[in-house]
Amino acid sequence: MKNQDIWTSEKILKTSGSYWESFTLHAAVKLDVFTLIENNFKDPTKISEKLNADKRAVTMFLNALAAMGLLNKENDCFKNTEQSKVFLVKDSPEYIGSIILHSYHCVNCWSALVETVKAGKSNKNILEMPEEERREFLLGMNVLASINSKKAAAAVDLSGCNHLLDLGGGSGTFSINFCKENPELKATIYDLIDSKPFADKMIMKAGLEHRIDFKAGNFITDELNGDYDAVWISHILHGENFVNCVRLVEKAVHVAKPGSKIYVHDFILDDECDGPLFASMFSLNMLVNTQEGQSYSEKEIFSMLQQAGLKDMERLPFKGDNDSGIICGLL
Repeated sequence: MKNQDIWTSEKILKTSGSYWESFTLHAAVKLDVFTLIENNFKDPTKISEKLNADKRAVTMFLNALAAMGLLNKENDCFKNTEQSKVFLVKDSPEYIGSIILHSYHCVNCWSALVETVKAGKSNKNILEMPEEERREFLLGMNVLASINSKKAAAAVDLSGCNHLLDLGGGSGTFSINFCKENPELKATIYDLIDSKPFADKMIMKAGLEHRIDFKAGNFITDELNGDYDAVWISHILHGENFVNCVRLVEKAVHVAKPGSKIYVHDFILDDECDGPLFASMFSLNMLVNTQEGQSYSEKEIFSMLQQAGLKDMERLPFKGDNDSGIICGLL
């Protein structure tokens, strides 16, 4: 058994009701309560008026956030904690509200888990989400990439590499940090067109517009073109079935030079597929949010790379946020 915690009745009941706190956090970010409080809306009357909401309900809501340790209460007024200021106030450079809102938008899919398990697949597709949800998803993915990209750039050896393909690179956070780590490197981000405005903004902010470009396309349906020294595939394979994953790696191989390395960064299951915990839960997240997505084990990813014609597969000594890992194969 991977989780060695003893499942007492208390722990089981606590887990059963743990969504109370997550839903409260979701609602606070959706209502932008922390930003309001930071902008001097500190008492329940002012906050309820600003939100056009019921004062009694708002007071109960703020008290719950204080009980969670996300707000401080003094003389019936509320203040942000230092952590809330850093992570939950919208104009903070370390704001993570976008990924919390993505979780908020996933709630309906998760509530249908029983039906999805019975049917074997979801009737939802995360790529077909409404524009507002898609925007929060892209911003949220940038938050997650920001957490891991500097560490990944230090772990991946791109010395001697001239041109990297960042497949499904979104806003380009990984490309930016790879280029910062490797002064001679250029990178191309390949992703859907709606990622381009976010990528252009990030690239310009980093001052790397002369070294990083963006190509728009669908890496599942479209053919790839180019001639690259390495390919980076981060958090892409978990959205597809095994066959499509192999095809995607084959496309990467098609545009890579002989001797190049293909890197896969993802939440990787152990070979028994019963851990780590986050990767296992994330696999369920893919079950309820995609048609055929799931987390894959190290053995399965090795097999994908091998079937695509790669050799000398290895797992890098890298452990990212939520136990993400990096596997590479040589062309």
